[in-house]
Amino acid sequence: MYAVKKSEISFGFVVGTTSLAFVVSQLDVSIVNVALPQIGRSFTADVSTLQWIVDAYTIAFAVLMLSAGGMSDLFGSKRLFQAGLLVFGLASIGCGLAWSPLALIGFRAIQGAGSAIMIPSSLSILNHMFSAEPNKRSRAVSLWTAAGGVSIAAGPVLGGLLMQISNWRMIFLVNIPICLIGILCSIKLKESAGNENRGFDIPGQLIWMLAITALIAAIIEWHHLGTNSPFIYGGMIFSAGMLGLFVWREKKARAPILPLDLFKSTNFNVLIGVGMVLNGTYYGTVFILSLYLQNVLNYSSIAAGMAFLPLTAGFIISNLTSGKLMQKYGIRVPILIGLFIFSMGCFCLLIAGPNTPYWQLLVPFLALPLGMGLAVPAMTTGTLATVDRNRSGIASAVLNTTRQAAGAVGVALFGAMATGGTTAIVQAIMISSVSTGACVLLYTILVFTYLKNN
Repeated sequence: MYAVKKSEISFGFVVGTTSLAFVVSQLDVSIVNVALPQIGRSFTADVSTLQWIVDAYTIAFAVLMLSAGGMSDLFGSKRLFQAGLLVFGLASIGCGLAWSPLALIGFRAIQGAGSAIMIPSSLSILNHMFSAEPNKRSRAVSLWTAAGGVSIAAGPVLGGLLMQISNWRMIFLVNIPICLIGILCSIKLKESAGNENRGFDIPGQLIWMLAITALIAAIIEWHHLGTNSPFIYGGMIFSAGMLGLFVWREKKARAPILPLDLFKSTNFNVLIGVGMVLNGTYYGTVFILSLYLQNVLNYSSIAAGMAFLPLTAGFIISNLTSGKLMQKYGIRVPILIGLFIFSMGCFCLLIAGPNTPYWQLLVPFLALPLGMGLAVPAMTTGTLATVDRNRSGIASAVLNTTRQAAGAVGVALFGAMATGGTTAIVQAIMISSVSTGACVLLYTILVFTYLKNN
């Protein structure tokens, strides 16, 4: 429990402080996309290298978050929250000063580690503070996800503006004041009680890291090396073997980083799937749309950034609407509506061609964030509701780990399809529009069948 009464700290202060972690982590997912062509020219980097710059962050995020969730439950949320902000801020300085593509990839991985530390702890703080007040918790999570949703949509806009003023390095340095504000504000937060029954499963962490990294690496290098390359099929086989070994290890471990009993809940499983489907399709789509706007339609960086402005508006509207729908109908309705709208947005991207006017892109550019913004707050709230509050850190970690892993896979797959010039980028949008739209629509039916209101 917290050392002082929860009422001593205002609702807005707690939500605002914890949301800063989600803001910088999601901002860095999307702000980089609009800078990719300029980074590529600066370092003479190909699409594969650009994929690594994006995915180094999400891979580190995905492979370390499970352990970070356990650490949050063990040592307390506040300490982990502050440590994550510090690591992220220092890594952002390194990204801004990077002297080579390899250095930038390395610092991006450290940024991902910082995000992995601070995201589960920030959500755990909210869950602890408002665990006795379900409506207030739903509202807090909605505002938390709204902040992240707006930042991921605003990233390309902010990135375009910063590069117009300066260059791509500024998109990383802008994180520093946000991290400093977060650390200073977090001093007023109260520490949660640690769960002394938790420990660390170092072998499990290493196996998980090898499994995810091998999978993403094989997908990214697939276009260059071909499916007949030992690196590609060997990486896939190795990853599958490591995933099997990971499940076996977690069954035997005294303190697993992924408690398998979480998956006994049908709601938990369905909600984790929602996060994976949405992140995988959204991250991959935004990646190739950034290439499409600048390399096919020949938009400048500032014009490409402004083109993503409808995404920001869509996330603001839908995230706030999701909280109201949850209070009235529970988690099912906003998730179902959100998934359906998102799938329609995917299908609408079929209009994207070599000379498509921007006004025709407005419908999918609005539908994607509207759908995702409706579903994500309800998905997050529902996931936390399936566990006791002293396990909220690990539940949050599992949710965000699977989402980031799916996002990394999405970027790798869509990026592989977009390799080969403007024609390949347009074809990639066509293929991904149909496949992702159908995938999300089918999952909507699955959610309708199995998901129950908490």
